[in-house]
Amino acid sequence: MATDTTARIAERAQATSAQYSTFFVADLFFGVDVLRVQEVLRFQQMTRVPQAPDVIEGLINLRGQIVTAIDMRRRLRLPPRTGDQTPMNILVRTDDGAVSLLVDEIGDVLDVDEVTYERPPDNLDPAARELIRGVYKLKDRLLLVLDAERTVDLALGRVV
Repeated sequence: MATDTTARIAERAQATSAQYSTFFVADLFFGVDVLRVQEVLRFQQMTRVPQAPDVIEGLINLRGQIVTAIDMRRRLRLPPRTGDQTPMNILVRTDDGAVSLLVDEIGDVLDVDEVTYERPPDNLDPAARELIRGVYKLKDRLLLVLDAERTVDLALGRVV
């Protein structure tokens, strides 16, 4: 009997919370669904792609898999990183395969309560707003929930 109650409580907790892998781009705090994250890597050497959109940093050869790297600072129209700041790669799974998002810093995996979820604020910069599904109000900041598919589609010039 106690096992059934415990299982029901656990199910309710899962239904009202979500997990996000977090990262920073400048002073923005993003989260992407933890199930979409393939891996997190230090900066990798890239091959530039002539005529590619400017948000595409290049291609990474990841153990034989060719992965497109999108610079999130450029995608969000933010100033470039300083010379000594090396980006990190967060590889996310999309319908088209893995894509690397170049970010400034990797955060933790957070459990968030669905009760704190809201639509993106109206005053969010339009470059970020079109990539954000919503926000979670955390104790000391907002967690911007990144729509990985839309980010990749827009970076590659696809109509969404």
